[in-house]
Amino acid sequence: MEAQHSEWKGTTGGTPWMQKSLVYALAWLPLPFVYCGMAIFVVPFYMLFNHQGYLSQYHFFRQRLSRSPLRAFFDVYLNHCRFGQIILDRFAFYGGRRFKLIVEGNERFMAMTHEPHGFMQLGAHVGNFELGGYMLTQDRKPINALVFSGETGTVMENRTRVFQHQNLRLILTGEGMDHIFELNRALADGEIVSMHGDRVFGSQKTVSVKVLDAPAQLPLGPYLLAATREVPVFCTFVMKETTNTYHVFVRLLEINAEETTTVRQRAAALAQAFADNLSEIVRRYPHQWFNYYEFWQHE
Repeated sequence: MEAQHSEWKGTTGGTPWMQKSLVYALAWLPLPFVYCGMAIFVVPFYMLFNHQGYLSQYHFFRQRLSRSPLRAFFDVYLNHCRFGQIILDRFAFYGGRRFKLIVEGNERFMAMTHEPHGFMQLGAHVGNFELGGYMLTQDRKPINALVFSGETGTVMENRTRVFQHQNLRLILTGEGMDHIFELNRALADGEIVSMHGDRVFGSQKTVSVKVLDAPAQLPLGPYLLAATREVPVFCTFVMKETTNTYHVFVRLLEINAEETTTVRQRAAALAQAFADNLSEIVRRYPHQWFNYYEFWQHE
């Protein structure tokens, strides 16, 4: 399963020219019109030629959600459509378009920004976690966001441009340990660390959890970091509701302190708490599950 994690690159598709054209076009084109064109002309192409992505999503709907073969096929199509919309929304934001956010549970997060200690925020490859980073801002604590270093130049340029006026710093994943030292430094200084908690990049160290009642592996790193530093951990999911609206869920991961007396136990408990919250969100928004590889262990 770790190999399948590493095989999935997670890079935004398209040439630099195509991506820059999208930014300009989506600044004025009606989003429903672009969504429709994508659903008709682009999604069938991806379903036909991206065989690995199609099969992993088909297995997700068949095995995890018990869909019939025919319904699973249409669910995969809807999933690809929703994924395309999420990508288009990101580029539309780069072009100046803004979205409405309905935020649930942000009070504890904001209250924590007044505390002297640092804390962590974990997202997943569901919904549009990146959009939440652009729009959910606060100026009390610096946010250090760990991002994939293999993204395209256009995406990284726009990320940097958007974030330069916010209280947020990008930390790129790398081959060495530099990003680990930076994350530790941020937490020690009472800052916020933000990263994904569902996909393995680089390190093969994982922790076993159950997601949707089936065994899976999550990256150990985020949870071990939180357990070692003994900092609170939030999970944040930014889910698309309508063309211009997203629903944001912010939740503090709760674990039993009496049953987690060691760092490893605490890390495992945090990972399972994250997996439980992720499972709940995926059941509610099944078409916004965007891990296009075999996420679960073979049964």
